[in-house]
Amino acid sequence: MPVKPVDWRNGQLIILDQTLLPRECCESELKTARAVWDAIRRLRVRGAPAIGVCAAYGVIVGVREQEPRDGAAAVAAAVTAADYLATARPTAVNLFWALDRMRAAARTVPAGASAAAALGVLEREANAIFAEDDAMCRAIGAHGAPLIAEGAGLLTHCNAGGLATSGYGTALAPMFSAHAAGRKFHVFADETRPLLQGARLTAWELQQAGIPVTLICDNMAAVVMRDRRVDLVIVGADRIAANGDTANKIGTYGVAVLARAHDIPFYVAAPSSTFDLSLDSGEAIPIEERDPLEITCGFGIQTAPEDIGVYNPAFDVTPAELIAGIITEKGVITEPGREKIARIVGGGAA
Repeated sequence: MPVKPVDWRNGQLIILDQTLLPRECCESELKTARAVWDAIRRLRVRGAPAIGVCAAYGVIVGVREQEPRDGAAAVAAAVTAADYLATARPTAVNLFWALDRMRAAARTVPAGASAAAALGVLEREANAIFAEDDAMCRAIGAHGAPLIAEGAGLLTHCNAGGLATSGYGTALAPMFSAHAAGRKFHVFADETRPLLQGARLTAWELQQAGIPVTLICDNMAAVVMRDRRVDLVIVGADRIAANGDTANKIGTYGVAVLARAHDIPFYVAAPSSTFDLSLDSGEAIPIEERDPLEITCGFGIQTAPEDIGVYNPAFDVTPAELIAGIITEKGVITEPGREKIARIVGGGAA
């Protein structure tokens, strides 16, 4: 998919505004750290890897905004921008991973360097983050494609395609790779309430790529599984704990339970940057709660009584025992557990 949800173009940070898809394909330039923060918070740019890439370039935007007089001032501005952008959303670990890298890069700026030199260091690191994510996603596609048999039926939840990354995707990457190899298969895309990322984004991406796709409501997943129209489930991830417990868009846990009940393998696709080995299990993953209006007045239309109580978590956690494997750039971690993940994500091969 030739999608660029985040683009560093001639020294400008450009995003594809995902809140307008599929009606409009509209780019916006983010000129301030506040604009970058707002774009991440309001889901104009979304998906764990894409958030990390955007935040990395957002640090540069924040430094430029301060017009530092020298390298030392630029380094201070970079740290301030990184700390600020880290408050945009709490669950996707790629955000904090990318910002940690930008802070570390800033610390390598030599004493006495100019502001321009410091910005050059930061730009090289952000470009590296972008390039590494693209390479990881393509490797995920290569490792995951063999799981998709000729004529298979797949199901995916939310959006983990090119729009959620530097441009190639995580959960959709095996589909793109298998399709490029000439394999025929069909995808069921959950609409993904309440913000409909599956309907607005995943269905659009697969349609654009020429991959047969059928959109279903979230509560139809059980029926298509019962009718044996689904052979494989692949979803993305926003954070994976050391034991393999995985946070992803709300509703993913339910899909995993249904897949287990119907004896359908459930896979997670994610780069190593999405693993958080500092967290022992999924119980420690912070879960973002969002505005009740996303449920009661979605897309500007009131669908619930005034003053009704609302619970609106953006993510849920799927326990590792429900996951057949995690597709990474290093290979597929089958029956993921603490020791396997530590060995493979820490530098080995699957």
